[in-house]
Amino acid sequence: MSESLLVEVAYALPERQTVLKLKVRPGTTAEQAIHSSGILARHPEIDLTVNKIGIYSRPVKLTDELHDGDRVEIYRPLIADPREMRKKRADKAKEEGRANPVTGARLSKGGVL
Repeated sequence: MSESLLVEVAYALPERQTVLKLKVRPGTTAEQAIHSSGILARHPEIDLTVNKIGIYSRPVKLTDELHDGDRVEIYRPLIADPREMRKKRADKAKEEGRANPVTGARLSKGGVL
């Protein structure tokens, strides 16, 4: 086993992304890596009691130990429920005649079912 692991800590905003690379000891948790990276000082809006985290889009706990090459991602809270937004888009498409009013399926370019 090597003496250190190479990991990344990432946080993305709509206009920019911060990715910090660091070396940590085996047994380091995701929370320890986040604190060690200094990302909380760069982004004081991050609240680890609110923001969810993951490793390559897979949700993890703050107490999960890291492996070499892991990328700890800090997620922003959702602004809107994705299911509700899809429903609103589908309803709008039906109203505008771009979707079948019964099934919700897209109409062909000619508007024929």
